[in-house]
Amino acid sequence: MAAEGYVDVPGGRVWYRRMGEGGIPLLCLHGGPGFTHFYLERLEDLAGQREVIFYDQLGCGNSDRPDDNSLWTVDRFVEELALVREALQLQRLHLFGNSWGGMLAMQYVLDRKPDLESLILCGSPASIPRWIRECAELLAAQPESVQQTIRRHEQSGFTACPEYQCAILGFYKQHVCRLDPWPKGLERSFAEAGYQVYNYMNGPSEFTVVGTIKDWDVSDRLDQIRVPTLLIGGRYDECRPAHLEDMQRRIKDSQLVIIEDASHLCFAEQPQEFLRNVNAFLRQVEPGVPG
Repeated sequence: MAAEGYVDVPGGRVWYRRMGEGGIPLLCLHGGPGFTHFYLERLEDLAGQREVIFYDQLGCGNSDRPDDNSLWTVDRFVEELALVREALQLQRLHLFGNSWGGMLAMQYVLDRKPDLESLILCGSPASIPRWIRECAELLAAQPESVQQTIRRHEQSGFTACPEYQCAILGFYKQHVCRLDPWPKGLERSFAEAGYQVYNYMNGPSEFTVVGTIKDWDVSDRLDQIRVPTLLIGGRYDECRPAHLEDMQRRIKDSQLVIIEDASHLCFAEQPQEFLRNVNAFLRQVEPGVPG
């Protein structure tokens, strides 16, 4: 049985869903910013061994969507995470974050020094400037006509145009999700995303980050993380393996898994391998969890 409800946070209410029971809970942070929990649906398979909790961050999905750009700051999202944890009485906790969700998790760990059982970072960069450089390299491998279409539309501000959306799709199908067709949860996340949040903090696309997080970088603080940490990503992830390898070297005693034939949503593309590695990590940090 799943339980749903709302938590009051600065700016409105956020929606949550709890499922499974037993073990130490796993709280899952979605990407974006503003991309909803729906695309994380394969993580529900972890609920056979523990409680798994999802929530839509303010501004997207089932949560409130206030029209106030002053709310879209990293610090406010950190406070939101802290309040969700407090309201749900998650004294012991494993924390999972994908993409922006992992960035949020890192900021929370570094700034709040919370008591956590473990931290799982999936396709999450520690440096947006590095992400921008490396995504530019990946984009350069796309056909020249595609690159020109993308540049022309972004310079004109016409990123809602179908021609632009068609041009970026090839990049997404190589480096975001390589499944065909895409999972329904991913499609629903695109449909119900909070684009005001995404455009303000990120920008028009995965590889064009011009919003307020464009200078976000915690690379030099990673050695302050003192939580058992698993870094996991796909071979073709836009958060490239070399980036995750560097993070693994900086986070003391952390572990790294690169999943072959997968990209940014490796948990959807190769679910069995992903679940096997995550469950092995959780068994290691939480003795007594069944295999």
